[in-house]
Parts: sequence; C-alpha cells; structure tokens
Amino acid sequence: MFHGTFTALTTPFRNNVFDVSAYEKQIAFQAQHRLQGIVPVGTTGESPTLSHAEHKQVIETAVRAARGTGLKVIAGTGSNSTDEAIELTQFARSAGADAALLVNPYYNKPTQEGLYRHFKAVAEAAEIPIVLYNIPGRTGITMTVATMLRLVRDFKNIVAVKDAAGNIDLTSEAAGAGLTLLSGDDSMTLPMMAVGAKGVISVASNIVPGQVRSLVDAAAAGDFATARGIHHKLFALCKALFIETNPIPVKTAMALLGRDTGEMRLPLCEMAEANCALLKKALVQAGLLTGETA
Repeated sequence: MFHGTFTALTTPFRNNVFDVSAYEKQIAFQAQHRLQGIVPVGTTGESPTLSHAEHKQVIETAVRAARGTGLKVIAGTGSNSTDEAIELTQFARSAGADAALLVNPYYNKPTQEGLYRHFKAVAEAAEIPIVLYNIPGRTGITMTVATMLRLVRDFKNIVAVKDAAGNIDLTSEAAGAGLTLLSGDDSMTLPMMAVGAKGVISVASNIVPGQVRSLVDAAAAGDFATARGIHHKLFALCKALFIETNPIPVKTAMALLGRDTGEMRLPLCEMAEANCALLKKALVQAGLLTGETA
C-alpha cells in the first residue's frame, strides 16, 4: 500500500467555510490519474487552523469521495498533544481511512524517548496502519533512524515514514535499514527514490498528478533516464510551490488554474507580488498557463 504517489490535498474554502463540493472535485481529479492515494488534513490541508469538527468532516468527506475510486486515504491525525493525536487517529479508523499520517509533535520538542512514547501510545490505542512524518523544518525536532526502527520493530501497525527531513544521508540510512520511506519533498523525490524511497506524498500532484505519478512509476521501475527527464521538467515548478510557506503557493496556483478560490486561513495570507510573478512564470514554463493568462 505504501508505494507510489499520494497527494497531500489542499483544503478548499469558500467564504472561510470548508467547500465540500470543491474537495470532491479535487479527489475525482486525483482518481482520474490513477494515483495510489490521497492525504487529507496534513500540513498542505491547513490542519492547524481547522477546528476538530472540521478536521473530522474533511476526513469523512475524503473517505466518502475516494470510495470506489481505488484511492487509499491516509488521514492526517498528528498533534503535539498525545491525547489529541489518539482521538483523531481513532476517529480516522472509525471513519474508514486506510491509514493515518502522524507528524512529530511540534513546539514542545520531545526527546527521542518522548517521541517513542508518543507514537507508542497512539499505535496501541488505534488499530490502523500508521505513517510517521519526519519534518524538522515544521516541528523543530528530527526523529532519528534508531527511533524509527525501534517503533517499526515494536509496533506492527507502524509501517512507513514520510521523510521531509531534506537530508539524503538520513534517507539513505533509513532505506538501507529496511524502512519504507515516502518522500515529503517534491524536488527530492527522484534522489530519494534513487537511494531506496518507495514513492512520494506530493504537493505538486495537486496540480500535475499524472506527471508526478509518471516520475515515481519510472523510478520504481528502474527507468531513471525517464524519471530524470520528468524531474527536470517539473523542477522549477516544484521549487516555486515552496517559494513561500506551503500551502500558500499551491493554493495560489490552483486559483490561477481555476480549480480553487485560493482562500487560506490566517495566519496564512496571499503571496507577495514578486513571488506570485515567479510562480506564474513556473506555471507558464510547465505549460499550465499561457503568457496571456498569467
């Protein structure tokens, strides 16, 4: 299950309310390109500014919309509160999600032992496959490979790691030790797969799911010449999608493409004019916008 291309979905808003219809259309768009799955309410889905009720509504909507499409649902259920992470993970299981994505606790910066005990508590409380999410740029803490291996060894439902550490040495060590890794950084997907990652949880695939899937499929098949060509074609777009804090650029891009209102919740706000111009340029270069449209 944890091989291939998964899209870290944006959460569409209209007048600051979760836009269910737009979300269903986003998921249908992903299904058309036969991706392996979707990830609702992760970082890209603006989970920090959703209420608990909204968080659960988004998961329920994703599960319902994905049913029968072949898309697996890996629901974002992480928190820096262990009790909250347990509650959300149990809810995701009851709602019918296929797995849960749990980010390292943020702000309170636990030790490696604290990380172990946090994920131990969730794994024991919720019988659902769990993907650990290592993203020190967001959380201020890096889970070591030793801690990952300890968790995977001790709990059968901890099955994979979303690796957004931006450290190819860590990726090499983890993959070499037999961990199932998914890239959490679009511009790093190819190099990470070259050292053993199995796919990606992608932001760019909100926009170009078919191309991201083609890159991953080619790399998985050992066709690195094809994968490298797609990587270079998408590289400028992938970098532009992180020119400001995610999901600001991807939501802006989707608005420019007529697929989203572009609304975000504070403290996220519209892009700086100069950065928006760079994003438009990348969309034009990728063949998604014409110069006149931009």
